[in-house]
Amino acid sequence: MISLGLFDLGIILVMGNPKKLGFFVATLNKVKATSTAHSSLPYFRNPSSIFESGNEICYPKTILAHFYSTSSSNSQTQDNHTRPMIDKITNLDDALKLFDEMTQRQPLPSVVKFNQLLQAVIKMKHYSCAIDIFKQMNAIHIPVSVYTVSIIIKCCCLMYRTREGFAVLGYGFKHDIPPNVYTFSILLNGLILEDKVLKAEILFKKLIKEELCEPNAIMYSTMIKGLCKCGNNNTAIALLRLMDKKGCKPDVVTYNTIIDSLCKDNMVDDALKLYKEMIFNKRIQPGVVTYSSLIHGLCNLCRWDEVSKILKEMEQKNISPDVQIFSILVDALCKEGKVEEAKGVINLMIQRGKDPNVVTYNSLIDGYCLRGEMRKANEVFDLMGVRGLVPNIVTYNSLVNGYCKKLKIEEAMHLFHEITNKGMKPDVITYNTMIQGLFQVGRCEDADELFHEMRAHNVIPDEITYGIVLDGLCNNKKVDEALSLFHLKGDNKLNLNITVYNILIDGASKSGNFDIARILFDDISVKGLQPDVMTYTVMIGGFCREGLVREAKELFLEMEERGCPPNNVTYNILLQGILKNQQHDMVEMLLQEMEGRKFSPDASTLSLLLGQIATRSLDASLIKLIGKTMPKEEVDCPSFTIKLHERSLWFGQIHRFCPPFEKLIGCVLVVWINYTIDPFQLMPLILRR
Repeated sequence: MISLGLFDLGIILVMGNPKKLGFFVATLNKVKATSTAHSSLPYFRNPSSIFESGNEICYPKTILAHFYSTSSSNSQTQDNHTRPMIDKITNLDDALKLFDEMTQRQPLPSVVKFNQLLQAVIKMKHYSCAIDIFKQMNAIHIPVSVYTVSIIIKCCCLMYRTREGFAVLGYGFKHDIPPNVYTFSILLNGLILEDKVLKAEILFKKLIKEELCEPNAIMYSTMIKGLCKCGNNNTAIALLRLMDKKGCKPDVVTYNTIIDSLCKDNMVDDALKLYKEMIFNKRIQPGVVTYSSLIHGLCNLCRWDEVSKILKEMEQKNISPDVQIFSILVDALCKEGKVEEAKGVINLMIQRGKDPNVVTYNSLIDGYCLRGEMRKANEVFDLMGVRGLVPNIVTYNSLVNGYCKKLKIEEAMHLFHEITNKGMKPDVITYNTMIQGLFQVGRCEDADELFHEMRAHNVIPDEITYGIVLDGLCNNKKVDEALSLFHLKGDNKLNLNITVYNILIDGASKSGNFDIARILFDDISVKGLQPDVMTYTVMIGGFCREGLVREAKELFLEMEERGCPPNNVTYNILLQGILKNQQHDMVEMLLQEMEGRKFSPDASTLSLLLGQIATRSLDASLIKLIGKTMPKEEVDCPSFTIKLHERSLWFGQIHRFCPPFEKLIGCVLVVWINYTIDPFQLMPLILRR
């Protein structure tokens, strides 16, 4: 008898102990030899035959002695009687009663029937009960097969207890029941379910290297699923190539797995290449799942023409879009702000006999909420009830967010309480939205109370929650409280989040505590973090507010050197600081850089620039440079022409004085019309030109 512990015996493949692995291989070969000696009891069969014919992989003679003590004809009669009873099982009590009855029969039904009973229990998701039945089978010495062992391993894995699954594998070896490719595939899937993809990869490689079993299409597909789950698309594709090389033909499910993963990572072009390979090289026909992934990926990138082509291709192949595809289209259109088009898609799906589900209507509600159209959002909410659909927490979160964005906090709070009244629980998104809304209207005490209530109800605050609370406190001039919360959390994820530092630095700087802002900025490098463009921009703004323009310029140059190029906001903040402090040496250079990077001055910057040109603090020659930085579409857009007519009196006067500079005047007028600059500032500016 093997003395190795059950778990050790099962886990050695994963742990990688060479001595134990050698012992395992020797044990496996010994069992194989035993199976070969009894030629009527073949060791390996295709696992699919288990499902197709009910045949079982057999095991050594010592275990079979009791099982075959009665005639096969009597056993067959018992099996024929048992099968209809198993098919009629609808609840656990019936299954347990049938098990008791089966154990009392003489002769015992075959192990096939016990396995079928176990499968029936698993289908009802009573995994623990299936394991208890297995234990009772062992207690009364009912023989088991490799398929029985595999079923129990599957139970452990489905309960996220793969470690116990390896113990069952060890039990199999101890009782001379070696695993097959089906057993190992279950264990691989269990590790993947628990996000232990690296361990699954190690096990898979050992199985191949030690020739413990020959991977089949199911095993390859399982590993590909795991690799895609952790975003390792390149290795998944490499495994697909190996699979093909080894003669295991991938099916549509294998391709769908990789295509979906690529689309989720916005690698849609690679997904389309694989899609074409599947059709033209492998002659595998795509299904609705394939198209669903591609459409989702293309929608996320707003590649609407290609979405249209895919839909036409589906129509040509007589593949009708399902509810999921329609829902993807609705969601993508709503996120683009095309809510009425999304509503049209819903009407189309109803015409085609596809009933919109909660997900579909949630997208439409969210679309209306993002546009601030709460009346229409509530109409859709009411329509869900009419169609017999029950709103879920996602529905309520969208509505709460919509009201908070419109600063209608009482309506949002009413919905927040309705969630619990409906028997649902607010999640972290609900709390985050409500807390942010309360801070936005200055109700800091209510926000703080809700923050504490959240934790009391076992809803764990995430990094977004803490960011909202810190930002809310800073915006309401409660920087000391924000800093206390930050230091209270100690050295955890909160203190290793650059966004949190940005919030605190900005809050401290704007509240007149720039010394604290500088300490926090220095602390970033101590914690091993890298400042991002927001960090630098906030600090540059702080230096400018304090009149430390030289330090602001130095930091501006430093950020570029450190591989963090400034963005449009950074340029505007620095320009405003320079202009407010009447230090004009870098203005022209910054405007030239902005033109080169396709950036443009914002309203505040333009107002300062034109104001200082009008008062002759800046040279009027900068007008041309300012004009070059103005977006062409802003000057040429129809709304500009309309606004021009509205101010025709001023335009007429300016045009009369300066007809050669009409285009340049247009740029200046954009500033005046769009940003409400005093028109009297413009007259001396134009006249000097």
